[in-house]
Amino acid sequence: MRFHYTFQKVVDLKGNEKTQAEWMLSTALGELQAQEKSLDELLVQRNEVIFSLQSSAEQRTSMIKIREMQDYVDFLDKCIARKHAEINRAHQEVQHKQDQLSTKVLDEKVWLKAKDKAQQLFQQSMNLREQNELDEMATVRFAMKSL
Repeated sequence: MRFHYTFQKVVDLKGNEKTQAEWMLSTALGELQAQEKSLDELLVQRNEVIFSLQSSAEQRTSMIKIREMQDYVDFLDKCIARKHAEINRAHQEVQHKQDQLSTKVLDEKVWLKAKDKAQQLFQQSMNLREQNELDEMATVRFAMKSL
C-alpha cells in the first residue's frame, strides 16, 4: 500500500505561493537596484555640472551661462530629492515583500510538517499491520506443529 496525502494539493498550492512570493521579492529588489543606480547617475551628473560650473566661474563666462548651469544644478537637486523618496518607497516595498515571503515560507512549512506527520503515522500503521501478519503466521505455524 502506498502513502497518499489527502491535502497534497494544498501543499502544492502553498509551495507555488511561496515561489510566487520569491519572484515578487526578486522584482522588488530589481526595482530598488534600478532606483539606486538612477540616483548614482544623477549624483555623477550633478558633480560634473558643479565641476563645470566652478571652472566656468573661474574663466570668463557670461552670467547668463552661469545662471543656466546653476538652474540645472537646482533641477538635479530636485530630481535627487525625488529619487531618494522613490528609493525609500522601494525599500518599504522590499520589506513588505520580505514579510510576505516569510509568511508564505512559514505556511508551507506548517503544511509540509503536517504531511510528514501523516506519512509517519501511515508508516507506523503499515509496520504494525505487517508485524500483526507476521505474528499471525507464526501462531499458525506453531499451531500446525503442535498437531
